[in-house]
Amino acid sequence: MAGFALLSCGDGIIKSTVDEWPASAVAALRYVFGLGGVALAVLLVEGRGALAVPRPWLQAARGAAVATTSFAFFMAIRSMPLAEATSIQFTSPMLTALLSVPLLGERAPRSAWIATGAAFVGVLIVLRPEVGRLGWAVGWPLLAALGMALLMIANRRAAGVASPLAMQYLIALFAAPILIALAAAGHVTGGEAMRVSMPDWSVISRCALVGGSATMAHLLIYMATVRASAAVVAPTIYVQLLTALAVGALAFGDRPEPVALLGALVIIGSGVYFWRSQQPRRTLPAA
Repeated sequence: MAGFALLSCGDGIIKSTVDEWPASAVAALRYVFGLGGVALAVLLVEGRGALAVPRPWLQAARGAAVATTSFAFFMAIRSMPLAEATSIQFTSPMLTALLSVPLLGERAPRSAWIATGAAFVGVLIVLRPEVGRLGWAVGWPLLAALGMALLMIANRRAAGVASPLAMQYLIALFAAPILIALAAAGHVTGGEAMRVSMPDWSVISRCALVGGSATMAHLLIYMATVRASAAVVAPTIYVQLLTALAVGALAFGDRPEPVALLGALVIIGSGVYFWRSQQPRRTLPAA
């Protein structure tokens, strides 16, 4: 929950840059900073040997998944409010639960399906008038959701091959060049809105800040997925909606309507139900 909440805080910082620099370039620079910071941390804490790349194809898959999520979501918040983009991305737990069956051979507990379904209803309540208005832009957060689902599944598959800190270095090692390539392609073919120029120092500092906070967020999410199944961890993503609503209201003046708050309450209720269902049952001592 802390990891997903931290991601929404970083998303709010990124949204503040959308009118100043292309989203593709922001995503690339954020991961360049993240890669530099986490590589230095690995070197200082674990030594040069920890910079090796175990199971490179799996690490490349993790990097591609997070690059897809970052690029697509940064594109999404260019054209819609933060809370709406976050809400649409909440199809990720449903995708995770579905994909973990063929890809990981896991069986999602019934409570995970109930909680995810209820939370998805809450998302629909939040979005109720917006889907038709947003049109094709809805595809960006949906693509981000697919990337997040694949990342959580790949994290589970990669469990134990390196330390949690080294795993964050590995994901940034592959995500950064992919995002740089996307930014370069956008500069060449994407029109004026995607053209990359020298940014203001404040944009660079915000990218550096998000690079650090997002690296910590993914570290927390990775630590969760190696301790429980991907389908069990996935519903905790809904805490992002609450954080996004708060950030949108405080930073951008996006005041949620009462119906949107009702949807948020449905999502909170589903999260509380799921959390309670995972607690160990207490048994009364024998008389």
